[in-house]
Amino acid sequence: MRKDVRILLVGEPKVGKTSLIMSLVSEEFPDEVPLRAEEITIPADVTPERVPTHIVDYSEAEQSDEQLYQEISKANVICIVYSVNNKKSIEKVTSHWIPLINDRTDKDSRVPLILVGNKSDLVEHSSMETILPIMNQYQDIETCVECSAKNLKNISELFYYAQKAVLHPTGPLYCPEEKELKPSCIKSLTRIFKVSDLDNDGILNDNELNFFQRTCFNTPLAPQALEDVKNVVRRNMTDGVKDNGLSLKGFLFLHTLFIQRGRHETTWTVLRRFGYDDDLELTQEYLFPMIKMPPDCTTELNHNAYLFLQSVFDKHDKDRDCALSPEEVKDLFKVFPYMPWGPDVNHTVCTNEKGWITYQGYLSQWTLTTYLDVQRSLEYLGYLGYSIICEQESQAAAITVTRNKRIDLQKKQTQRSVFRCNVLGARGSGKSGFLQAFLGKNLQGQRRIREDHKSFYAISTTYVYGQEKYLLLHEVMPDFDFLSEADLACDVVCLVYDINNPRSFEYCAKVYKQYFIDSKTPCMVIAAKSDLHEVRQHYSLSPHEFCRKHKLHPPQPFTCSTTEAPNKDIYTRLTTMAMYPHMAQADLKNSTFWLRASVGATVFAVLGFAMYRALLKQR
Repeated sequence: MRKDVRILLVGEPKVGKTSLIMSLVSEEFPDEVPLRAEEITIPADVTPERVPTHIVDYSEAEQSDEQLYQEISKANVICIVYSVNNKKSIEKVTSHWIPLINDRTDKDSRVPLILVGNKSDLVEHSSMETILPIMNQYQDIETCVECSAKNLKNISELFYYAQKAVLHPTGPLYCPEEKELKPSCIKSLTRIFKVSDLDNDGILNDNELNFFQRTCFNTPLAPQALEDVKNVVRRNMTDGVKDNGLSLKGFLFLHTLFIQRGRHETTWTVLRRFGYDDDLELTQEYLFPMIKMPPDCTTELNHNAYLFLQSVFDKHDKDRDCALSPEEVKDLFKVFPYMPWGPDVNHTVCTNEKGWITYQGYLSQWTLTTYLDVQRSLEYLGYLGYSIICEQESQAAAITVTRNKRIDLQKKQTQRSVFRCNVLGARGSGKSGFLQAFLGKNLQGQRRIREDHKSFYAISTTYVYGQEKYLLLHEVMPDFDFLSEADLACDVVCLVYDINNPRSFEYCAKVYKQYFIDSKTPCMVIAAKSDLHEVRQHYSLSPHEFCRKHKLHPPQPFTCSTTEAPNKDIYTRLTTMAMYPHMAQADLKNSTFWLRASVGATVFAVLGFAMYRALLKQR
């Protein structure tokens, strides 16, 4: 909403512009009226809308045309004053003032106009018969007010309507010729309806209506008031109320009714509560709240954010199969101005046998977005109405900024839940297969992935000592000479070579020596395609000798050429290394260390599956 309002009064000489302003300020008709009143400012605390209001007079005798044009360009609303007993001043409204104002304002952002019929004390009849055709002809005219500066009739109302025309304009909401809401208003109110429809059944029940009412107007509706609202809708349309709840059609009808009855501030209150500006666009402040990100810190979703996202998933998982079909995904993102997830997401997170994103995959994708691009995550949560549904100041309340990694190393423990593993290797070494195997896809399943649907990320959960953690794998393009800071910034490094390609390991060795030999980032060497015949690598040291020399864990054999889903123990090891980078390689080589970590993973995987089944039954 605007921080202040600037009202300009124009019109023919002697119609009473200055008298109107002076009568408002002094609350009495002035004995002497100057040619022009000085600009006055009414403080916020004495205006109905609590917004400072500047009132500017115009005098043809004292001001040039250029000064008039400047004032028109600065005005938020223009009052065209005429005298109800002067026919010529009424004619000048359409022959001079409206064309002049339109010529001096941008067509796409016209200033609202108020027609002001002054000196109503001098006539017994109304000028409205003459004015109504003018109002119907020009869409920019918000309203017409007949008043009298002499007996103070409708003076306060005049300036209230002018202020209201700026703060609660009709133009963006309603088309008077068609007597219906404008498409952009329907689109905005439809999103608000869908966000407020907490169970996604297509109607707002009494609980949802009360939550909506409390959210927008800080007060619930009494049961009788709720019934009265629904009865108004029932009397005017057949399908506005369904199963004793308000349908989308009924919701839109109510807002049409508010506007037609001059209560458009009600609709604007709703729109602004849900983040919209005067152009019915979501504001930058709403979508991108400030969040401080110190260096060497990462961003994660907190517990309340996951609970919210779980409720969004449940709301759209219509068939209760703990996965989102393409239609369910499309329905979920109807509150977005665009589809945020492309086909690559289905190869970034876990899916079911139909290729649909599972509940775990859905949460993983949100975790990935928050980690890689927190601003994008804030934007998405804004579209879903996180701050409104969770009654938080902004989406920033959903984000945890982790502490600096250096502190984790010093304290030898971490509070983080998401760990990044950068996967490097020569072209064709098996990096993509390693990522997809993490999502449970064997080689046969990977061959069905279209080239333009491939992803360079894979994320899922692992369990280390009974703690659920997210491991984010990122396949780094094999450009040895141009590895960026982003390519190197991670919690653990995975160096992949093809045991069947004699030139494959050389790339891993060079990358390690160039970028990681003096780094505190733990590294693991993966001997990929271990189902194939192992050949001698064309490098001065064998992979085993290289690892021994640099005190690395021995190369880990890996293959995704299996009939079942590939083994995931290796990913638990990577997560463990990321969680405990301070541990010596000797500790990591200890078989009982891995046993403790992987047993914890197995136990919690079984428990996780049991909870998953329980959740399914519950739903």
